[in-house]
Amino acid sequence: MAAPKKSATLSAVERRAEELDTIAAVLPLERRDELAELLTDQDVETLKHLVERGMGDNSLRALTSDLAYLEAWGLAATGQSLPWPAPEALLLKFVAHHLWDPEKRAADPDHGMPDDVADNLRRQGFLKSTGPHAPATVRRRLANWSTLTRWRGLDGAFTSAALKSAIRLAVRAVPRTRRRKSAKAVTGDVLANLLATCATDSLRDLRDRAILMVAFASGGRRRSEIAALRVEQLTVEPPIAVADGPPLPSLAIHLGRTKTTTGEQDDVVYLTGRPVEALNAWLAAAKIDKGSVFRGIGRWGTVSRRALDPQSVNAILKQRAEMAGLEPGEFSAHGLRAGYLTEAANRSIPLAEAMDQSRHRSVQQASSYYNNATRRSGRAARLL
Repeated sequence: MAAPKKSATLSAVERRAEELDTIAAVLPLERRDELAELLTDQDVETLKHLVERGMGDNSLRALTSDLAYLEAWGLAATGQSLPWPAPEALLLKFVAHHLWDPEKRAADPDHGMPDDVADNLRRQGFLKSTGPHAPATVRRRLANWSTLTRWRGLDGAFTSAALKSAIRLAVRAVPRTRRRKSAKAVTGDVLANLLATCATDSLRDLRDRAILMVAFASGGRRRSEIAALRVEQLTVEPPIAVADGPPLPSLAIHLGRTKTTTGEQDDVVYLTGRPVEALNAWLAAAKIDKGSVFRGIGRWGTVSRRALDPQSVNAILKQRAEMAGLEPGEFSAHGLRAGYLTEAANRSIPLAEAMDQSRHRSVQQASSYYNNATRRSGRAARLL
């Protein structure tokens, strides 16, 4: 009797893998086979429903990643798949396993996540941290857990006073300093050092130079936006006249759906001068006239038809930082976004004008770069 059950299990996994394939174009799944075993049929149906409803690609990736983690944690901690809706006791257990005091843990091995649960998650590649999770990560996963519960037409205990109190007390007991996504901003001088490593006419240098210049000059575009950029999003604009030289080439980038907009909003940013020349040089050398703009390059100089992965954009920046003699651990692709606003502040470009290009929706977030630049160079920081 055991054999038919095993066969049925395998067919269910294969069916889920096929279902995941149907949404792979919108939601790239690097761990499809693992997810097919981990997620339930209802999980996959929920993800398909969210794709059909038009949830943003980045939000879907984050939600899928968190769902996979939650299912893996639930199996490791309770031996069963997540119940829907999750009882309050399970939510509190999740908080206790992820927000804990390292000092208390040293004296009490039962405090925090049990060793067998942590070892299980590490073997599967879901857990890398040896300490407590960041409160923001725990809150995000609980928020996505709540979202998935609502999409199933269910009510959860995510707004219970006990859960809110548990998170508040745990965060207060173990204060953490919020870290920047990139330790250092890629400002104009740093960018110049990175570009100096792209000095040849090789395909790789031409591509990386275009990536760095386009990402920075277009307002500090996110790595996902750069990786997903397509020729069809580019529109040639009339040259820009300048007083002391020939007209500068101009290009419009139609962003489509981004982290803060929907596909119906035609957000546009503009490139002028050197970034346009760098982009045109790459497209011409790679013979790209449609489809993905930035692609992988094979060992023998063959340009792939597939778009770069967002992580590759990050890896390229770090590689160029190392080639420039900088510490790669201090920089990430997000440093281009932070660097754009920081450089705009340093050059006294009005905040509103910079936000038109960066497409920041929050004045408070964008102005923080301006405030930091002003404070660093202001009189209050130079009393001695």
